[in-house]
Amino acid sequence: MAVELAVIFFSMILVDNYVLVQFLGICPFLGVSKRLDSAVGMSLAVTFVMVLATAATWPIQMFLLTPESGAWDMGYLQTIVFILIIAVLVQLLESILKKYIPALYKSLGVYLPLITTNCTILGVTVLNIDNGYNFLESIVCAAGAGIGYLVAMVLFSGVRRRVEEAMPPKCFKDLPITLVAAAMVSLSFMGFGGIVENIFGV
Repeated sequence: MAVELAVIFFSMILVDNYVLVQFLGICPFLGVSKRLDSAVGMSLAVTFVMVLATAATWPIQMFLLTPESGAWDMGYLQTIVFILIIAVLVQLLESILKKYIPALYKSLGVYLPLITTNCTILGVTVLNIDNGYNFLESIVCAAGAGIGYLVAMVLFSGVRRRVEEAMPPKCFKDLPITLVAAAMVSLSFMGFGGIVENIFGV
């Protein structure tokens, strides 16, 4: 069991990284990665919401929307219910940051409420169900996805700083060179394919 959980956790960080491999959550990835402190703050906020959302949505899906008894089947409400739960959690997080960490709240700006519609969080909650994970596996997967998001944000923050210092040609400045740099970072993660399975012998 421990090996399976380790495989899920490290796969979400390296092999199946939601940002660099599955290309979810690109908007905040490009928007908040200019500064390291903002990138880390955003990643921790996303991880927090991701884990809590998974902890809340998994039992709702299993015991309310699609119970094993088959008494009722409301699986078609999954997306609406999950987004509502994520929205409530983001509002809670926004209130906490505004009260206790106002500097981070201001630096995240518009990207903080946009966590509500961050497809990474919704993707984790839905794919946990689709993959047939139990509750513990879902939590581990969400935590791994959050750490993977943090790794992607921190790495890309460093890459962007180096790119800006390199003074690219005028036609590549700003968004074009940012997209090229993101593609190169994403390409580098393809090298991790199969590494987790080889390490853990799965």
